[in-house]
Amino acid sequence: MDLRKLRYFVAVAEERHIGRAAARLHITQPPLSRAIHRLEADLGAALFHRIPSGVELTEAGAILYADARSLLEQADRTEARVRAAVGPATLTVGSLADTAELVAGRIAAAFRRLRPDVSVHVHESDLTDPSAGLRAGLVDVALTRLPFQDAGLRNHVLHAEPVGLVVRDDDPLAARPAVQLADLPDRRWVQLPTGTDPVWRAYWTGAPDGDGHGAPMRTVQECLQAVLWSGMSALAPLDQVVPAGLVIVPVTDRPPSRLVVAWPAAGSSPLVRSFVRIAAETYRRAGTRGD
Repeated sequence: MDLRKLRYFVAVAEERHIGRAAARLHITQPPLSRAIHRLEADLGAALFHRIPSGVELTEAGAILYADARSLLEQADRTEARVRAAVGPATLTVGSLADTAELVAGRIAAAFRRLRPDVSVHVHESDLTDPSAGLRAGLVDVALTRLPFQDAGLRNHVLHAEPVGLVVRDDDPLAARPAVQLADLPDRRWVQLPTGTDPVWRAYWTGAPDGDGHGAPMRTVQECLQAVLWSGMSALAPLDQVVPAGLVIVPVTDRPPSRLVVAWPAAGSSPLVRSFVRIAAETYRRAGTRGD
């Protein structure tokens, strides 16, 4: 059985929608539909019914899906053993400071299990480089956050999180259920370093034209400490862990922060594609469980 077609089938079965499955696989809908039709022809059975919201498995499709995941995982393990026999492979993963724990958490466990032959090195970047080393050619793939200037890069969104205003718990805004940045023209904002990606700076800085106060901050923790000690304001994802004495108030006029896995648009290796697929699958399963 063609493993590529089987991977396509599993994506459609889990997404219950051709368009969403195509986006997950980073392909367009027509080749995905053709691959599913060929698989159905090979098996002599219809695998999906079309419904108003997308597609659903037929009885034959449900039988195939029951075994498909274990077949694909066994294929991945076999590939890993073959690769191990020809020598170690290495992958350098870029990360921002606030995404570093993800490398050592959800994704790392899944990647070690499926690709034990690969030696992984982690490169942590500060806030001046939201590409986490991709732009400088320091890494093969990166876990980071949009938005930033991403020409020449591809990405897959793993998770979207609303953004909040970080203030001290004695700040008058701390008791509010939500705020709008447009209503806060006089706040003292943390400042990002000169040369920081302008799209990134505009998103994460509430000051007009990205201007802030005080010394430039290069890490998330430096920003949080500036709020705690100097009463400045900063923006952070609502799920950001903050020190005692700080609170995060939801901001309603910023779009959510998107945690992504990113990689070069040209010349990506099979190993990078494997990392992207494992990262996407790990977060998809976490979302299904409601984590």
